[in-house]
Amino acid sequence: MTQYEIDDQEQMESGGMTFDFRGYLFKVLNLWKLVLLSIGVALIIAYLINVRKQNVYRLDSLISVENDQNPFFTANTSISFNWGGVSGKVGKVITTLQTRSHNEKVVDSLQFYIDYLKEGKYRKEDIYKNAPFRIVIDKNKGQLLGFPLGIRFLNNQQYQVFANFENPGGTVQFYGDKHTERVSLPVGLFEKAFKVGEPVELPFANFTLEVKPGQDMVENSEYFVRFLNFDQVVNSYKNTISAGPFSKESSSVLKLSLSGHNKAKIVDYLNATTEILSKTELYRKNLYATNTIKFIDSSLAQVNSNLKDVSDEMNSFRKQNKVFDVGAEMSEVSSRLREYEMAKEVEQTKLNYLNALEDYLRTKTNYVNIAAPSSVGIEEPNIQQSVGKITALAIERQSLEYTIKEGSDLFKDLDRRINAEKKVLLETIDATKSTIRLQLNTLSRQVASLEAKLSDLPEDQQQFLKIQRKLDISQEAYNVYMAKRSEAAIVKAANISDITSIDDAKDIGGGLIGPNKSLNYMMALMLGFFIPMFFIFVIYLLDNTIHGSDEVERLSRIPILGLIGKYRYHNNLVVYEKPKSAVAESFRSIRSSLQFIFKSQGIDQNLGKTILITSSVSGEGKTFTSINMATVYALSGKKTILLGLDLRKPKIFGDFGISNDLGMVNYLIGENKLEEVTFHTEIDNLDVVPSGPVPPNPSELLMSDVISDLIAKLRKEYDVIILDTPPLGLVTDALQLTQFADATMFMVRLDYTKKGMLSLINAKYRVGEVKNISFVLNFYKHKTNHNYGYGYGYGYGYGYGYGVYGNAYHDGDKNKGVIGRVKRFLKRI
Repeated sequence: MTQYEIDDQEQMESGGMTFDFRGYLFKVLNLWKLVLLSIGVALIIAYLINVRKQNVYRLDSLISVENDQNPFFTANTSISFNWGGVSGKVGKVITTLQTRSHNEKVVDSLQFYIDYLKEGKYRKEDIYKNAPFRIVIDKNKGQLLGFPLGIRFLNNQQYQVFANFENPGGTVQFYGDKHTERVSLPVGLFEKAFKVGEPVELPFANFTLEVKPGQDMVENSEYFVRFLNFDQVVNSYKNTISAGPFSKESSSVLKLSLSGHNKAKIVDYLNATTEILSKTELYRKNLYATNTIKFIDSSLAQVNSNLKDVSDEMNSFRKQNKVFDVGAEMSEVSSRLREYEMAKEVEQTKLNYLNALEDYLRTKTNYVNIAAPSSVGIEEPNIQQSVGKITALAIERQSLEYTIKEGSDLFKDLDRRINAEKKVLLETIDATKSTIRLQLNTLSRQVASLEAKLSDLPEDQQQFLKIQRKLDISQEAYNVYMAKRSEAAIVKAANISDITSIDDAKDIGGGLIGPNKSLNYMMALMLGFFIPMFFIFVIYLLDNTIHGSDEVERLSRIPILGLIGKYRYHNNLVVYEKPKSAVAESFRSIRSSLQFIFKSQGIDQNLGKTILITSSVSGEGKTFTSINMATVYALSGKKTILLGLDLRKPKIFGDFGISNDLGMVNYLIGENKLEEVTFHTEIDNLDVVPSGPVPPNPSELLMSDVISDLIAKLRKEYDVIILDTPPLGLVTDALQLTQFADATMFMVRLDYTKKGMLSLINAKYRVGEVKNISFVLNFYKHKTNHNYGYGYGYGYGYGYGYGVYGNAYHDGDKNKGVIGRVKRFLKRI
């Protein structure tokens, strides 16, 4: 293998594996109209989206979450307790905002499940507070979900409910208990008039319409009312509202944010959220004091009953006995005895409370109703702290039951903490009860000792002193309970919510966060540009056809002899009938180039020159080129003969108006003489030998010695012999004839010939099976931008032909109309 052939092979291999970016760029430039159209369509779509899409707003409010101490809380009033610090409360507030129970309260208070609508340019617009009327629904009756009910005002006192139902059934919701039912609907147009303020009672709607004060209704003005599914509305707000610290420095200040399409609704929802949060927090904060008051009230009832009984007993004793004058010593003993019995009563009350608390902890699971230990005088810090913690954890668990599934890890963690605290509290209760029992025993002994001293008194005096002590003890117990109740009531009344509003939500303009129109236009611009670019890239990557001379030069070392432009004509005789056309000039240029080749080869000028014209497959312009090359030589005064050697698919006879009944086949099989199959044409100096009938063995005929003798004979009689041969890529007939050719023209039709076809001729060229071969590019288009770097050395006349010339050699070019234009456009791509 020569160095030339090695370089040729390397070029082919590297050329097939590299991406021609420059070719891709010119492909894009050639289809700039497609890219521009795509960008225009994308921008139009972006515009339509922008004008039809609803604006999205986001507004904020600020709330403070503090651990406010009750102003009446002192060392002796331990009704309130710490909820776990500010950081714990902030987390609870953020969690509460995401709970269904909280958002249900807000939606229910604002009735956001009712939409007030008015027909707009692109959609029904939500007018909310701008509606001149309000709907008062009957929550115990159903309202049709999801279907806008029309309200047409006939005058200030009458209106009409109208709707056009397409389905015979619908769903109604009862907003009292939130359950839904299916109802039947009247299919078609429904219209019914009602008076303002008159209850509307329909199977699918039950409400009363009230016109807002100062509103004058326009006749035939139309509005719409739409009822929404309560749970869906709650879920949408639950997923939309958000909360987070306002700044790192102020961890107790939260920023509440909400986005939506109606700013008035956003403002009302944020402010209602703050109000309900504050009320809920205050209720939970007062729950401990409320439970304590309930406990004291129940104890007061018993103490009051005991006090009444003892008072009645004293009055009865005084009526039956005279008033006694007890000595000073005995009075002192009686006073001391009263103190001991009072202390004993207090300790017994504590013991009763602890027994009840222990029983409550062991038998109950809801610990939110525990009364404060201080209500019975228990000042043990461990008991107070444990009760406070258990109550706080129980309230926290109760608040999470609406949003978190039972059995979750969060509930397990809370239950674990409650059980651990309860275990500690039960142990503390046992220890405290033992201590109280010891004190009761001591007090009982002291009481017995003092009672022994009073036993010397007369029986009636002992009875009097005993009743007097019981009366004093009951009165003192009543006074203590009343003081404790007052203390708890003061604590409850003085409590303020730990959640307060710092900056209420307000529409002061702005707040627009969407749609981002600039971004939409930018995205449209990018998509409109890159989608066709990608489309062109894929087509270019998958395209294996030859589009320009640069690709031929890159794929093969075989030189390019010339270019033939496109020209629309009714037959193949373009050079003869249109001698001044660009295509005719192209053939003259090729003729000049062939003369240079003949001279450089040193061929005998006295003998005729043989030119073989072939291609890779059918339809590349082989026959068209054969006819016009023969014509251009004949018109220059050269005696020319055109041999139709494509015995399988004869074509050249039709353009000359001759028959194909006799031809090369008849001569090769010895049936006729050469003179009998040679036809003179209307073109001076041009003879034609058609192919003749299609033989069963064309290859064997072309391999016979008759061909060799024929060519030798014709060289002496004619100046130029044109051989119209079969495609080289399909059959071997043309390869057998190349030995007789002084020059071989291999036709390459741009936008048609496959790149892989060149590898066949390259291989034969490298091994020397074909010689003196050159490419002729057919269907050349000067403005394709595929032919950069080539074309300036081939003259001036053949690079600017347009249209499609002569379609006799290609059966697929007869597409007309819209389909044909589309196909031709796709071929361009």
